[in-house]
Amino acid sequence: MRTVFADTSYLIALFNPKDEHHAVAVRLVEELSPFHLLTSEAVLTEFLNDFSARGAALRSRATQCVEQLRRNGTPNARAATVVPQTPAIFAEAFSIYRDRPDQSWSLTDCTSYRIMAQWGVHEALTHDRHFEQMGFRALLRAR
Repeated sequence: MRTVFADTSYLIALFNPKDEHHAVAVRLVEELSPFHLLTSEAVLTEFLNDFSARGAALRSRATQCVEQLRRNGTPNARAATVVPQTPAIFAEAFSIYRDRPDQSWSLTDCTSYRIMAQWGVHEALTHDRHFEQMGFRALLRAR
């Protein structure tokens, strides 16, 4: 089964009908189904932070999304894996962050790159061009 990494920009687009990439995110998930979704606690932290002040309805939907992902599934993905933030992953992501001061990659991005490399995943559900800079395919940009 195909494994793709879910980045924050994808989750935000999927769960916020007002997001400019919402329609593409919904359509892309339907095209990929079934698939294995890979993400991280760092991505989920960014996702929840984004929805923290968007009103009770969207905040509730975001909470339900995270709960469902942590239970290992989504409506479209057959399986989901949420990689926990460990001291080792943090240290490796921090090294990428520290060693590339020429880039504007966030620590969460660096964590994502590390996890994708470890899992051998080359495609990300994201609109973030930084993934392309690291050699990954940003599926929302390819549309």
